[in-house]
Amino acid sequence: MTSAPVDETAELAQLAIELARSGGALALQRRQAGFAVSTKSSPTDVVTDADRAVERLVRDELAARRPADSVVGEEAGDDGRADAAVRWLIDPIDGTVNFMLGLPQWAVSVAAEQDGRVIAGCVYNPVSGELFHASRGGGAYLDGLRLTGPRPVPLAEAVLGTGFGYDQDRRARQGRVVGELLGRVGNLRRLGSAALDLCFLAAGRLDLYFEGPLGEWDYAAGLLIAEEAGAITSGLYGRPAGSACVAAGQRDNAADFFALLEAVGAGRE
Repeated sequence: MTSAPVDETAELAQLAIELARSGGALALQRRQAGFAVSTKSSPTDVVTDADRAVERLVRDELAARRPADSVVGEEAGDDGRADAAVRWLIDPIDGTVNFMLGLPQWAVSVAAEQDGRVIAGCVYNPVSGELFHASRGGGAYLDGLRLTGPRPVPLAEAVLGTGFGYDQDRRARQGRVVGELLGRVGNLRRLGSAALDLCFLAAGRLDLYFEGPLGEWDYAAGLLIAEEAGAITSGLYGRPAGSACVAAGQRDNAADFFALLEAVGAGRE
């Protein structure tokens, strides 16, 4: 496996920030001007024309600035360029239901991957103006403030963030898992954006996080930010964090948290 030179990683990280800001500005404009809503996999899996417009903007900017790179996004999928050295993962609006309802927890997520590893990423919340970003080996930041991860608290005091899928049967299974967890952790938050949940873990606003399955665009940038802030991550059952499940905690409680998740069947389909 090769690693990107430091200057290239920094260039990709800066571009991720610029793309996320551009996409966020367009999303805010569409939010204020009005937007159309349709559904995808289920009646609860909504998409807006703003999602599609933001992804189109980011893809167009990448095509102009880095035409040799490949892109995969939530709305338009994978461009199929498997030979590209750098692959971009885009979630144009992570938290579309929140965006639609006027809730403030939604974000544009942009990540750059090389050799199967995300090396740069940005998650930008246009409503709050908060910009989370990280580069592999370079730390994680909220604007200019370096992030140091979640609090070192026992599970019984920890605040857990999670989310749920769109399929009704899957939701029911996930609900049963959460029911098992509620008596063993301090409290639960369901904020509606996986990308922001992982950033909030990095910033110490959440103590624990798990969710899955997810699209890789959902977690790519946020997972890098959490890991660079010092969070310990896992995919459970001997797997690395990934599309099947992303779980994360603080160094002192992560092993106990992962064992608890496996005991109650989290991350199993």
